[in-house]
Amino acid sequence: MLEIIFEDEFIIVCKKPPGIPTQTPKSGVTDMVSLLKNYRVSKGEPHYVGLVHRLDQPVEGVMVFAKDKKSAAALSAQMQAHTFEKYYYAMVEGTFSPACGTLENYLLRDGKSNVSSVVPKDTTGAKRAELSYETVKTMEDRSLVRIQLKTGRHHQIRVQFAHAGHPLIGDRKYGTAACTSRQLMLCACRLEFTHPTTGEKMVFHL
Repeated sequence: MLEIIFEDEFIIVCKKPPGIPTQTPKSGVTDMVSLLKNYRVSKGEPHYVGLVHRLDQPVEGVMVFAKDKKSAAALSAQMQAHTFEKYYYAMVEGTFSPACGTLENYLLRDGKSNVSSVVPKDTTGAKRAELSYETVKTMEDRSLVRIQLKTGRHHQIRVQFAHAGHPLIGDRKYGTAACTSRQLMLCACRLEFTHPTTGEKMVFHL
């Protein structure tokens, strides 16, 4: 279940399968943080795993975790400075016009329902969400798009594309009633960041 792409003494880069949560407080539920902690312990290493970013449970893709607090802080600082770059592929309903562009909205999360929605800018608690997209391929009733995430909001890609009239294929939470696909067509395909210790530019993709 655990697919390691890269590892050194400071970070672990791995592929998260669809259906596995990044982290969950529920007992008895397997998540990525627990898997990595067990993996480290099995090698005789400290069980610490620093969570730097998240992927929604239905989403698959590449993730990086820190192996010590200093590395976690350095990677988190890159996230805050928007120098930690994340790219996704998504299959969405319809055809985009224009074929590439930027989506910018303000999102509000409802913690009780675990749903985010697009709201006016001046709404209390609203957070700015931005992404850019380009159409890679167009089919009869759907498009494959490549996305660069500029901000990291709750369910951001799913909410923004649904609001734009192009919900993700397989999205039963934000998609249309006609959605029958069992898997959410969203993959975190590429990460770019600076190594927290060496300063080397790191690029990982699926």
